[in-house]
Amino acid sequence: MSDSTLRAEAASLTVGRASARGGSREGIRRGRPRAFMMDLWSIVPYYDAYLCQALQSQPVAVELGAITYYLDPSCFSVRGVRNRPGALDIAGRFKFPRGIRQALKLLENGVNTASLMLRFLFSPRDIVHVQYLPLLQRRLPFEFWFLRYCRRLGSRLVCTVHDILPSDTGEKYARTFQRLYGMMDALICHSETVKEELIARFQIDPDRIRVIPHGPFFFDFPRLPASEARGRLGIGGHECLVLWQGIIRPYKGVEFLLDAWARVERAGANARLLIAGTGDAALLDAIRRKVEALSLRSVELRFAFAASDEMLAYYQAADVVVYPYKAVTTSGALMTGVTQGRAIIATSLAPFRELLRHRENALLCDYGNTDDLASAILQLTDNPGLRSELAAAAGQLNPGAEMWKQIAERTAACYESVLP
Repeated sequence: MSDSTLRAEAASLTVGRASARGGSREGIRRGRPRAFMMDLWSIVPYYDAYLCQALQSQPVAVELGAITYYLDPSCFSVRGVRNRPGALDIAGRFKFPRGIRQALKLLENGVNTASLMLRFLFSPRDIVHVQYLPLLQRRLPFEFWFLRYCRRLGSRLVCTVHDILPSDTGEKYARTFQRLYGMMDALICHSETVKEELIARFQIDPDRIRVIPHGPFFFDFPRLPASEARGRLGIGGHECLVLWQGIIRPYKGVEFLLDAWARVERAGANARLLIAGTGDAALLDAIRRKVEALSLRSVELRFAFAASDEMLAYYQAADVVVYPYKAVTTSGALMTGVTQGRAIIATSLAPFRELLRHRENALLCDYGNTDDLASAILQLTDNPGLRSELAAAAGQLNPGAEMWKQIAERTAACYESVLP
């Protein structure tokens, strides 16, 4: 799509948004504003949970529209948050096969959207805060219809930009997300870098963008000593343990990491690489084949979902956590590494550099430079003192609940700024 086409569509959306601010959009408020946080498929459940928990202390009433997160059913309740997706909440409460679960989620989405439309007809929300719209990548228009309906009832629209465009899709959905961002009264992103990209790529008015940082996850869980965590996970030996953990996707650089690890092995490092996570079956098979092709002996693959306590045990067992990403908008995995106070290696991407400083609280390297990444790994596997220094510095970046309080204050201020 040409730049001129994008600019023309942005201009038409701006006019439409301005005209929508008249008439029916004024005067919903009665007392403190009411917000509906929309993540009907629970795509970012921990972000939803921590943010809604923190917003409970603010002068705003927040209702979370999300189904139960099937991989961690207590994700919301343990943080004192009630999820109300609409009329149905079945797919996340039981362990269905993936195909059945996806079909149920589609069915639930339709029923829940209809029930929300009926509920909001009699009790519209001041704010509809979008966290994720999964049907956009399926080219289904229902979420757009729902947002337009809410706006006609007088709701203001806010969207958190977790990914500027869906990961690993290039420009395939650029036009769709141009429409989405153009509908919003305010956009929330987590870094100045993302704000600049939104302005440059989608011609978004800077005054409509709020930069509110991403908060830390799992700071409220107890920490295990490394020896106890390794015992719980069945990890033996005394090597330096380097961890990659998360949902495996192409942009997260696992294959780049394996290329670098081949150099680490040739250097004779007393270290082990643990890759723990899950993802698309074809990608997991490709990683297995690469490990075999490179004849890597000190790489352990654990391809399975890990519940919160098990996932944290991986971090607590590790000496080094590595983030070899090709691209990133924000990273909950990085924030987990920070909260657990581990030595960090990451690629030198702009969103990472807003938090990490080379040789101050992390080691940074260029994506694709296998020698650079291997050198960073060897510096930490061979130098326990440097590991300890970087881990201690990374731990200082974790303000825990206080950071979420500040995030909630700024989110509430964003809501106020778009209300009449």
